[in-house]
Amino acid sequence: MAHYHKAGTIPHKRHTQFRKPDGSLYSEQLFSTEGFSNDYSLLYHTYAPTLIVKCDDPIDVSPKVAEERMLKHRSLEGFRVKPEADFLESRKAVLVNNDCHIVLAAPQQSMTDYFYKNADSDEMIFVHEGSGVLKTCYGELKFGYGDYLVIPRGCIYQVHFDTTENRLFIVESHTPIRYPKRYLSKYGQLMEHSPYCERDIRTPENLQTIDEKGDFIIQTKKQGMLYGIHYGTHPFDVIGWDGCCYPYAFSIHDFEPITGRVHQPPPVHQTFETDAFVVCSFVPRLFDYHPLAIPAPYNHSNIDSDELLYYVDGDFMSRKHVTRGMITLHPAGIPHGPHPGLAEKSIGAKETKELAVMVDTFRPLKLTQTALEIENEGYVMSWAE
Repeated sequence: MAHYHKAGTIPHKRHTQFRKPDGSLYSEQLFSTEGFSNDYSLLYHTYAPTLIVKCDDPIDVSPKVAEERMLKHRSLEGFRVKPEADFLESRKAVLVNNDCHIVLAAPQQSMTDYFYKNADSDEMIFVHEGSGVLKTCYGELKFGYGDYLVIPRGCIYQVHFDTTENRLFIVESHTPIRYPKRYLSKYGQLMEHSPYCERDIRTPENLQTIDEKGDFIIQTKKQGMLYGIHYGTHPFDVIGWDGCCYPYAFSIHDFEPITGRVHQPPPVHQTFETDAFVVCSFVPRLFDYHPLAIPAPYNHSNIDSDELLYYVDGDFMSRKHVTRGMITLHPAGIPHGPHPGLAEKSIGAKETKELAVMVDTFRPLKLTQTALEIENEGYVMSWAE
């Protein structure tokens, strides 16, 4: 859920006549990811957003699962995923279940020949390397290192990069990605104890109404298939919109850490939630200040969730041999904690500069063939070193 926003020109009342200068009607569209039962936006198009002129044969892009059941700690070298020119071809699912897909991507080129729509999932794109502009019918979102781009399912977009050097960590969620409920007032405002507030949320800017007819391809993903659907008018033909359902950006650098006298549990790092998983941000922060505090995390059991950690930058006091872009997976059913000797070593440390994104899923994750190709063999035995 994002807060109410509006841009461009809209009529005084919803669902009423709204006419162009030539007297014809603008085309109103209700956009919502949960039918008519939750947040929505109303968009006013120059043309009807339904003008399909051609459909290509679908392409199977479903992840290739290699291991469905496993109970051992895993580690993946994310930066071993090779760069590819095309945005969609660069996206490689490494861990999946029926609720979400964890995807790594290293695209080199901007999207110029087509648009993309994920009809199955909200998307959370974390920008590890690179910068550019996310273009949508709502306007533009500039992005750079450390940004989360949250895109509701069904939103048509293009990504334009500034350079060829880009690394993205993407979570595709089959249920809506929202602010954690405990951060919100009963009327939806982010409260004082939240680690971020509405001022930190960046909404689309620079709305441009593109009045063009032609052949515009929207590559649309639905149930593991990619459909090339051709429209007769440009999808970014919106003259104005308002509502609470739209893409937005939030920087991990604007997440304010919650600390305490003793080590705080992972929920203090929570950034987003869904019905099926949570997302947490680990950011630079002061360590615990009790005189006998142990800054390293205590051993803990994963009984109800798989814990995935994507390492971004900095030093990590609980892990050895961490690299940028590494993913560790600690599955539900066995405990884990700091590598041997690191709890003792952490005593007396005053702060950490670590930066990481954590995804805790409530149902087990499965490894894809791509995951096996970039796996660090023997990680499960690293506690015996």
